[in-house]
Amino acid sequence: EVSAKVGDTIEWVNKDMFAHTATARNGDFDVNLPPKNTVTSVLSKAGTVEYYCRYHPNMKAVLKIAP
Repeated sequence: EVSAKVGDTIEWVNKDMFAHTATARNGDFDVNLPPKNTVTSVLSKAGTVEYYCRYHPNMKAVLKIAP
């Protein structure tokens, strides 16, 4: 579980040799993470978001976004 605020920039880091995603179950975001790469995105909506990797559904987490 991770906490952030609307307007924060999230840095998604993939140190793996396989591609991953950070895919929100509610559709708020879907970030593609190529192997050995970093991607950033800005949070635009408050709420508690469950997310997972579409390629590896057992990889999951929760992001709590405050207004």
